[in-house]
Amino acid sequence: MEDSTDSIAVDMETIYLGGKEHIIRTGHGCVSVVLYGDEEKPPLITYPDVALNHMSCFQGLFFSPEAASLLLHNFCIYHITPPGHELGAASICPDVPVPSVDDLCDQILEVLNHFRLGAVMCMGAMAGAYLLTLFAIRYRDRVTGLILISPLCKAPSWTEWLYNKLMSNLLYYYGMCSLSKECLLQRYFSKEVRGTPEIPESDIVQACRKLLDERQSINVLRFLQAIHRRPDITQELEKLKCRTLIFVGDNSLFHSEALHMSEKLDRRFSALVEVQGCGSMVTEEQPHAMLVSLEYFLIGFGLYRPSELDGSPRSPLSPFSISPELLSPESLGLKLKPIKTRVLSRGGDSTCYSS
Repeated sequence: MEDSTDSIAVDMETIYLGGKEHIIRTGHGCVSVVLYGDEEKPPLITYPDVALNHMSCFQGLFFSPEAASLLLHNFCIYHITPPGHELGAASICPDVPVPSVDDLCDQILEVLNHFRLGAVMCMGAMAGAYLLTLFAIRYRDRVTGLILISPLCKAPSWTEWLYNKLMSNLLYYYGMCSLSKECLLQRYFSKEVRGTPEIPESDIVQACRKLLDERQSINVLRFLQAIHRRPDITQELEKLKCRTLIFVGDNSLFHSEALHMSEKLDRRFSALVEVQGCGSMVTEEQPHAMLVSLEYFLIGFGLYRPSELDGSPRSPLSPFSISPELLSPESLGLKLKPIKTRVLSRGGDSTCYSS
């Protein structure tokens, strides 16, 4: 096994707009981590979906002024990239065994240990959400909270199994071809932003399509195979005691799975936010729809408390005009247009709308 304490810090400030990339050697290969912010602040780690890195999965959220002022004010961000998904990555040797989801979780632990991080806040999308949830189950003392975007928790359904087999064959025989990219874009985005013969696809889809061109198909295939072989962790969700906030678009391919997961989590510590007219990647398609719920989620950790005089510059509502019950551990979500939110509590579902 390679020495997990070794790393190579690569200055990538021009490419990553202020971030610095670290290549960490772990027992399961090298992994890229891009760091933003003050290392004295509490850590937040991110993990993206298949074929994505932080630029293509979280850029819309973290680069918006409101989210940047909220998240970078409270956290130092550690963007963990799936093996071989960083910019300029070479193809991983075919002789290297495909990692399991357990291997990828151990890799996350090695990253935390390398940076000497204790308990961290976690944000993951789809496959990344599954890995961070599994990490939180296995290493409960290392996770303070989970922010999950269109998460997975069950083994692949027959529909997903067929999709993964199709994607695997495309990637193996044809690489990152046009059909491969279309399948991935369908996984990420709603039909509205992917465009029609009459309406061109949106800028975010065009940008994602270009970034997919940079991926090494063999590396994407390996990550897809790892996630395809994932076990069902539904029964273990009851072990989670950290506060959890789930976002899912109502047009997401994983909408039903996110609902299933929210039903299995401890209702005292979890909330579900359904975003209308959105696909799986809420962070890119409708990042503004996440801000209010994120803000009040963080208040519960004491990480951001708006001034009583000024109110919140990042929320359309003053926190002092909202019922105090919404700030309790039992009620972490809000229901604001165009967000459809389920606040899961012992008394059942509760809902409210902004004017």
